[in-house]
Amino acid sequence: MKAANLPAQIAAHIIPRPGGQMVYHCLGCQADHGIDQLLYTCPDCGQVLLIQDCDPKGLQRLSGETWRQVFDYRKTLTVPALKGIFLFHEFIAPILPLEDIVYLGEGHTPVVEASPLLQERVGMRFFYKNDGQNPSASFKDRGMACALSYLRHMIRHGYADQVLAVCASTGDTSAAAALYAAYLQPEVKSAVLLPHKKVTPQQLSQPLGSGAAVFEIPGVFDDCMKVVEALADNYPVALLNSKNAWRILGQESYSFEIAQAFDYDLTDTVVVLPIGNAGNITAVMSGFIKFYRAGVIASLPKIVGVQSLHADPVVRYYSQPDPAQRRFVPVTVKPSTAQAAMIGNPVSMPRVIHLTDTYDRLSGRENVFFVPVAEQDIMDWQLTANRHGHIACTHGGECLAGLIEARRRNIVSAAQTAVLDATAHALKFAGFQEMYFENRFPADFQVSPKNELVNAPTLIHPADLEHVPQPGKPLTGEAFARFVQRVSEEIACRLNLSTKRGQP
Repeated sequence: MKAANLPAQIAAHIIPRPGGQMVYHCLGCQADHGIDQLLYTCPDCGQVLLIQDCDPKGLQRLSGETWRQVFDYRKTLTVPALKGIFLFHEFIAPILPLEDIVYLGEGHTPVVEASPLLQERVGMRFFYKNDGQNPSASFKDRGMACALSYLRHMIRHGYADQVLAVCASTGDTSAAAALYAAYLQPEVKSAVLLPHKKVTPQQLSQPLGSGAAVFEIPGVFDDCMKVVEALADNYPVALLNSKNAWRILGQESYSFEIAQAFDYDLTDTVVVLPIGNAGNITAVMSGFIKFYRAGVIASLPKIVGVQSLHADPVVRYYSQPDPAQRRFVPVTVKPSTAQAAMIGNPVSMPRVIHLTDTYDRLSGRENVFFVPVAEQDIMDWQLTANRHGHIACTHGGECLAGLIEARRRNIVSAAQTAVLDATAHALKFAGFQEMYFENRFPADFQVSPKNELVNAPTLIHPADLEHVPQPGKPLTGEAFARFVQRVSEEIACRLNLSTKRGQP
């Protein structure tokens, strides 16, 4: 649809114009800093930052109903810059001109209702939001689209030149960073740091294929992150982990899309998320808060953050019921099938604390919860979801296990509707499925296969077949006819099939 064909009352708002002023806001000393440079922590106190609009009430100049119409009609346009996460331009980065926006097909991933049988088994209505259908096959593309759009903006306006973008990763961040940086060559190049032998082969192939400089180092993600922070502190590089507040802005689009998918009515809705480095749950809370304050939604959905018992520092922090007694203590992680969430010292923990307090206050009640799950349950529920027609990664399995645990703890009721985050495509973690089916999990994972979930191919080669086709050596004539007959008979026997009526 063309903008000229839209209703007159919203036509002036359909194509956003860059404007406003944004600042880095420190969650420690409350200082504000200009965005004409790349900052990751406060220059005054070292605390993490959020990016804020200097006129937060500006979003209230339009009514909630008008915003809803703008977003719904804007979705029908063919303007590339508005087809992705920047459909919600004014709520993400209103300072960016449309020509600076990088769009590679990210955002607007499907919200798929769980199969009737799976919902019956779980005991409530729920959906998966399949963020594995982003360009690099994970939710990280949302944040990269925003962070790299801002880098492009800085380059075009002379604030930066020949940027080297770096990140630490357990796989998905590196894939997204390398992909978006490759699109902006030659002005932007990328380097990624991965924990040695802690990234799946599928994930490792992605930054390599995008041409990034890939470095593997001993240790786990937290060790990689410290090295990347040292690089950002001492060298002119652009850090692309969620410590980068522009990443958080882009990932807020997940909240906006959920609201739009449910026609902006989030009454009795629960959103379940894995925590990891805590950037995504931070972004999701922040996004819903923005929509709520602007009147786009009338209620804030319940948030459930999930962590494996093998990497659960946030769950431990909130297990102390008295806020005054809470102390954040990083943990030493153990091997986890939720590999991207295997982080013992999440960078965004200060953001989680700040936004959880704000979210609960605006909700008028406790509305953010944190639950632990076992590694066994992560794998069992991932495989169960996929056996019911979904494409959940291990983190999607973690979310489903978390929903089950939240139901057990009476945090979530059968009358509510849940949206679960499948953060990446299941194929990225196919190795864990293979380990499960072949009973090859090392003991420290604490995962054992259940017979009813194990699957393996069956070779069909009837013993009475003297000749079978081989590559480059096809069968013909009677030999081929006999091969087809005997193999089909053998398969029919194993599947307990009866011949059609009238067949011999």
